Amino acid sequence: MNWLLVVAGAAVGAPLRYLTDRAVQSRHDSVFPWGTFAVNVVGCLVLGLLTGAAASQAAGSHLQLLLGTGLCGALTTYSTFSYETLRLTETGAGFHAAVNVIGSVAAGLGAAFAGVAVAQAVWG
Repeated sequence: MNWLLVVAGAAVGAPLRYLTDRAVQSRHDSVFPWGTFAVNVVGCLVLGLLTGAAASQAAGSHLQLLLGTGLCGALTTYSTFSYETLRLTETGAGFHAAVNVIGSVAAGLGAAFAGVAVAQAVWG
């Protein structure tokens, strides 16, 4: 049963990641990977909300499997982030690579902390 929740979440998260990445990237004429940045930050926010909700007993283990492991696991992508950062470096866009690393980590952590804080304010 638990694996079905993960599969269901991933079945939504993977296409959502692809479509969001394409939509965001198509609006920017830049070598910076805005699409990957966006899905990773949104995924961190959702996981922060879910973590805060779970800590407040407002979200159970099934919701954590569906949204946390399934949806967020398929929505976010460390491998693409790493690949795009490597490509930026290889093509001489070292500044963009550094901004991608620093910005992604800072924005991702900020989004996760913000999600936990919102969840605690709502359900705490």
